[in-house]
Amino acid sequence: MTTGPETARGAAEAPVPYPRTPAEIITVLAHYHRAEIARMAGWRDRIDRTTNWAITVIAAMLSVSLSTPTAHHGVLLFAMLLVLLLLGIEARRYRFFDVYRHRVRRLERCYYAQVFAPRPDPSADWPAALGADLRQPQFHVTLADAFARRLRRNYGWMFVILALAWVLKITSARLQEAGRGEMVHSVGEIVGNAALGPLPGWLVLGAVAAFYGWLLAVGLSAGRRDVEDGPVHV
Repeated sequence: MTTGPETARGAAEAPVPYPRTPAEIITVLAHYHRAEIARMAGWRDRIDRTTNWAITVIAAMLSVSLSTPTAHHGVLLFAMLLVLLLLGIEARRYRFFDVYRHRVRRLERCYYAQVFAPRPDPSADWPAALGADLRQPQFHVTLADAFARRLRRNYGWMFVILALAWVLKITSARLQEAGRGEMVHSVGEIVGNAALGPLPGWLVLGAVAAFYGWLLAVGLSAGRRDVEDGPVHV
């Protein structure tokens, strides 16, 4: 009779039961596809959560800045920095989401699409590519591209709203001080309203203009979507 340790050692040395029949392989593919969908959905939820945080920050800062005449326009500049930070966090999360989305799309494009609508497959080596990605996962999008994609998709509109609110704040005297006229009457007043502590107004205006110019350049220069995904993309 074999002893306990010998039995355990024999079980450890037994080969891993890989699928051998077509039915077993299909079962593995179905369970694997479901698992990757779950991981992709988890990271998608994290992305949406960061976007919700950014929207909440913008709503709170707009409420504080525009509802009180004595509120400083620096509140909106601070909101821009917070939203930029959240965009950086979301870009990092998007890279992980894209890893699992890429696997799901490979399965759907190379296997499930062939099941429903067979055609000559130009990607017959997709199992090997998927196996290599599972052995050594790699990011499929750079941080700069992820940043640009999320900027164009959602955050660009948020920065536009903050810019419009900031321009309204520094060009409307009533929003600067209670009891004054509705709008400023000269460029000098706008420059004076844009001052931030020891920083002169012209420097703040230039910094904001440069910041938005950089955002525009980033949004237009990188992060193009995968053409294989068609018009449906994240």
